[in-house]
Amino acid sequence: RVIARYQCLSMRLTIVTLYGVFTNHYSANGPSRCLLLELLDISVSELLLHSSNQGCSMWMIQHCARDVLEALAFLHHKGYVHADLKPRNILWSAEEECFKLIDFGLSFKEGNQDVKYIQTDGYRAPEAELQNCLAQAGLQSETECTSAVDLWSLGIVLLEMFSGMKLKHTVQSQEWKTNSSAIIDRIFASEGVVNSAIPAYHLRDLIKSMLHCDQGKRASAEKALCSPFFSIPFAPHIEDLVMLPTPVLRLLNVLSDASLQCEEEYEDILEDIREECQKYGPVVSLLIPKENPGKGQVFVEYANAGDSKAAQKMLTGKIFDGKFVVATFYPLSAYKRGYLYQNLL
Repeated sequence: RVIARYQCLSMRLTIVTLYGVFTNHYSANGPSRCLLLELLDISVSELLLHSSNQGCSMWMIQHCARDVLEALAFLHHKGYVHADLKPRNILWSAEEECFKLIDFGLSFKEGNQDVKYIQTDGYRAPEAELQNCLAQAGLQSETECTSAVDLWSLGIVLLEMFSGMKLKHTVQSQEWKTNSSAIIDRIFASEGVVNSAIPAYHLRDLIKSMLHCDQGKRASAEKALCSPFFSIPFAPHIEDLVMLPTPVLRLLNVLSDASLQCEEEYEDILEDIREECQKYGPVVSLLIPKENPGKGQVFVEYANAGDSKAAQKMLTGKIFDGKFVVATFYPLSAYKRGYLYQNLL
């Protein structure tokens, strides 16, 4: 059942890709079916840990929200409910430069729910909470869980990404049940939240549209994608470019202005950098802008993200021409368009 779902759902870019299925005949519990899935990178859960309670950047929140909503829009259009959306089940794809949805173990066809206990504590919609409680008591819920439960979970995930705080106890409190909107307003107004200085009204309203206690009033994934929040052009922070691998590496603190002005010295340095970078994999392209934006930064495009990650690990802190190199990743899509961020917070 789950295998068939994966084969159907893996066609979508922002859903984990299934490469194959095989049977493990040597399992302690007898033969078992195994799924061979693409290798993904860091999860949103890990990103939240690294944010040190400061919250994620608006660029990262927007990127994650759009990618997951696109995955949900596809799932829901096909009639499926994910039913276990949480930070641990959203992973970054370095090769395709997007967040992907994984783990369909609790998913079900809408209108034909065959799993009674759905969603993880802290990300569970009110109607799923009621259903789970009634199921424990051996009773049948009159309210059917729909795709709206996924929107609730995503709303909590985005609120945690913005605040940098785990909200399990908050969403289980009586205050939340009485007036969740006021708590969301308080989180967005908090001086302790780094992002509070950024006009984030559109994100706040988007999250509120996902967290209606009445599932009938919750925004659908398709409607949520039309939020004005997705029209705002955010730039990534330097922390984002360190945490999220891509096939493009960006080297800082390598060239001086004098090196850029002397053509002979510039060509020598370019060749030295290319030679060093090729130790970690084939270099597709190398760019060192002489003018802003991106002046003096070195952009190295590798054939794949694996080579880029190996290079980032080895080149960070390396001394080049008497200077300590700082190596981050860089969005491949922006690099291909020739869009170079000049100022990264």
